Amino acid sequence: MITQTDSGPTTLPTLLLSGITKLYSGVAALTDVSLEVARGEVHALLGENGAGKSTLMNVASGIAQPDLGSIAIDGEPVSTLTPTLAAHLGIAVVHQHPAVMPDMTVEENLLVALPPSVFEGSTVSGIATALLADVGLDVHLKDRVESLSVAQKHLLEIAKAFALKPKLLVLDEPTAPLGQASVDLLFARVRSAVLEGTSVVYITHRLAEVRELADRVTVLRDGKVRGTEIVSEITDGELLAMIVGRQLESTFPPKFDGEAEQNLSIQGLSGPGFTDITLHGGRGEIIGIAGVVGNGQSELLRALAGLEPFTGSVTVNGAALTTKRMVRDVAYMPADRHREGLMMSLTVRENAAVSALSRFTQGLFLSRKRENQTVGDTLDSLAVKAPSMDANVSSLSGGNQQKVVMARALLSEPTLLIADEPTQGVDVGARAEIYRILREVSASGIPVIVASSDAKELEGLCDTVIVMSHGHVVDTLVGTAISEERMIQAAVSATTQSVSAISDTRAADQRALDGQNDRRSAVRRFIQGDYAPSALLITVVLALGAFVLTQNDRYLNDFNIFSMLMLVSALGFIALGQTIALLIGGIDLSVGPLAGFLVVVGSFFVNDDKPFGVVVIGFVVMFVIAMLVGLINGTLIRIGKFTAIAATLTMYIALQGLSFILRDAPDGYIARSATDIITFKVGPLPVAFIILILVTLALEFFLRKRRWGWNLRAVGSNEESARRSGVRVNATMILAYVATSGFTFLGAIMLMAQIGVGDPAQGVSYTLTSITAVVLGGTSLLGGRGTFIGTVLGAVLLVQVLNATTFLGLSQMWQYIFQGLLILAAAVLYSVARARKKRVVV
Repeated sequence: MITQTDSGPTTLPTLLLSGITKLYSGVAALTDVSLEVARGEVHALLGENGAGKSTLMNVASGIAQPDLGSIAIDGEPVSTLTPTLAAHLGIAVVHQHPAVMPDMTVEENLLVALPPSVFEGSTVSGIATALLADVGLDVHLKDRVESLSVAQKHLLEIAKAFALKPKLLVLDEPTAPLGQASVDLLFARVRSAVLEGTSVVYITHRLAEVRELADRVTVLRDGKVRGTEIVSEITDGELLAMIVGRQLESTFPPKFDGEAEQNLSIQGLSGPGFTDITLHGGRGEIIGIAGVVGNGQSELLRALAGLEPFTGSVTVNGAALTTKRMVRDVAYMPADRHREGLMMSLTVRENAAVSALSRFTQGLFLSRKRENQTVGDTLDSLAVKAPSMDANVSSLSGGNQQKVVMARALLSEPTLLIADEPTQGVDVGARAEIYRILREVSASGIPVIVASSDAKELEGLCDTVIVMSHGHVVDTLVGTAISEERMIQAAVSATTQSVSAISDTRAADQRALDGQNDRRSAVRRFIQGDYAPSALLITVVLALGAFVLTQNDRYLNDFNIFSMLMLVSALGFIALGQTIALLIGGIDLSVGPLAGFLVVVGSFFVNDDKPFGVVVIGFVVMFVIAMLVGLINGTLIRIGKFTAIAATLTMYIALQGLSFILRDAPDGYIARSATDIITFKVGPLPVAFIILILVTLALEFFLRKRRWGWNLRAVGSNEESARRSGVRVNATMILAYVATSGFTFLGAIMLMAQIGVGDPAQGVSYTLTSITAVVLGGTSLLGGRGTFIGTVLGAVLLVQVLNATTFLGLSQMWQYIFQGLLILAAAVLYSVARARKKRVVV
């Protein structure tokens, strides 16, 4: 935008952040930060991990709201910036952690994140293919994103950003996982965009990239701006001084001084995310691992703890460690103590003792006295401040929680202690005590390895430090050579290629040599897709039907077909609603009692002695109640922050209680005329079942081809990525629960015709059977993937199994056995899905 001043025309900055302050739990992540990005410039943003770079860009893109300060785009103030508004204003972000939905295909990820205007003028597949080719990403559009490598996910994120032709492009560590060819292509695209007037904010730790791309550079340190300079007018040394420029904030214990007896040898260790790691340590020494976060440090530590596969050798005190021994003998302190380090619902004592229970046994039993004595002594030695050992660990401060993690590690009597970010989120006093404990452990002869994103911490604590970049060791510092400047310089000056990029290249070369690409196999994609369970269900339904028919030729008579399909209609509509709830990663336990309650309500209106108007009012009241229940469920979950299980279980109990208040016994017979309409049939086929099929096909179309379905699956696949992609998460989830109750209303109408009376005890069983039908149909209980067609087929199989037991002359016991087996099958599918998801996350 050009504006006129007294001195002539001037160009307003594309982005102007003024006095931005952002607090998290009272702690300042940003303090009075101002940043100006001119039109058509590349503005580099530098700083150590935790300096506030990503937080500042989250504010600039609407992901985070500032507590103080103002935002202006092209000179126009923006009072409240959201991701959707940011995209509308021309702001695109390539996140350090790609905002992709792993359960959706590559094409669907593009469709959900990009406006429809991007795909005008040609076919969706043609435009999508061109977008991917523009950044050098060679994958099939129908590949599920979870199957892509880290580098490919980053390229997909970059493709989405460039597709928007943004006026402001934010690139947050975009080259971290990329090979050199991809980096060169990315830089060429950035230069091309800049020539067209795009402004770029480039976040990196690599000074070489700043030199190659940037016009100006701003340095953040501890959430504050330390300076903005023209790149050509500042040296690397001056930039490093601006980045580091702080005094040691903690007191470190004295380092080892003397001749160290070697007690640790790691030779040629390679695994996912790291390669050819060799290091040695001696008694009394602490080994540090430095580098920009995400360059293989955590993967290396997990391998040393026996949690990741590896090749190479690890020897401690002359004994080789196998993976099995590592799991048993290595103490691992993870970076995320809440998710991996502690069981937050257990007590301090239970968390500390869990890895050393064998030490506290007497015969076959656990000695509480011995446990209390040993755990208490250890906690005292670590100066853990807690109300008591039986206090919930979640009530402790961050520093004391970390010391509980350390107590568990020490109580396990490890042969090797590994600490990933051991002082993350703890105060200065707790840090000093943790440093002292690590030094004492090392002096006792147990090798200690520490990874930290705080280079100053490694400088003050460690005797040997290896610096990692892209999974490689790029420098080894010993003794007086260990300095924060050397570590940062080694990390930002590294030119090594990403391990994942190398693996991707080798894999691609191997596929080319083999003359095939498995990912492009339509058969393989189908097997891994959402419709494979549906194909299996069709086979099972036909096989079971054929078998029962050989045993009883009345199985396919008109009456039985009609009866089964009416039962399928009731279960099918309720299960369709449950599918919507599960697709967003939720669940609705209230559908069964809601269906029963609606029938009870209807039994007061839909009677033979009531006029037509009253009957219509009855159905309207039932519908309104259903909508209200869905709205309450969704609001409790999204606004009230209830878990889906807690909110809908509360509704389950309330609805069941109301049913018995309205009718303490079956009463209020449903009008025969209404029943006749609901059960109207064409030949042996109920019209209700035909409607179910048509509704299912329509839902499936919208699930795959329209934004409503993409948004549902995006939220269920990865809520945070969906939000960053512009999906209105709260609205999507609340409306999903409203829709769930809406389909339960349709199921209740079917149920009303079947039982013919207001019975408060009916309907409850539909909660469990609807979930079983949905999961049997291939919808994941974890959200993000599924199919309405599979749900209906699951309902058909459930009803068919129950019907088959009658025609085979089996007792009612067998109905429960077969239903239990189907539920077990659903549980197995859930477990497989959960294991798959965990592997993807890791």
